[in-house]
Amino acid sequence: MRLVGIDFGFKRIGVAVAESDPGIVTPRPPMAASGTLKTDAGAIAKLAKTEEADAVVLGLPVEGSGEEGKMARICRTLAGHIEEHGVKVHLVDETLSSVQAEATLRADGLKASQRRKLRDGEAASVILERFMHETRS
Repeated sequence: MRLVGIDFGFKRIGVAVAESDPGIVTPRPPMAASGTLKTDAGAIAKLAKTEEADAVVLGLPVEGSGEEGKMARICRTLAGHIEEHGVKVHLVDETLSSVQAEATLRADGLKASQRRKLRDGEAASVILERFMHETRS
């Protein structure tokens, strides 16, 4: 299965692409967020179709208490807009994905300026890896 992972943000949208078998995940350059969920959903759906993806895996920010806050509601709305374009969406808890991505990039010895450019795609990769792990279990 081919998947597109999304780490949604109001400025940048982290993107990664995965082949679930053999489990290869590749971060991509971030997309610029438009400021409008419907426009961003259209761009994400177009990317998924271009990549011939079977689905989009969208990170769902869950708060430390385990509850869904404002950003989670926004991501659920975005997921609905993406599905309106005929693209299946899976939501995955993205808790600490950006922290994990930063740690990975730091361990690779990258400078802060380099990490900043790659962090969103790396976070989207973490989201995809979690989804693939959860669906295999």
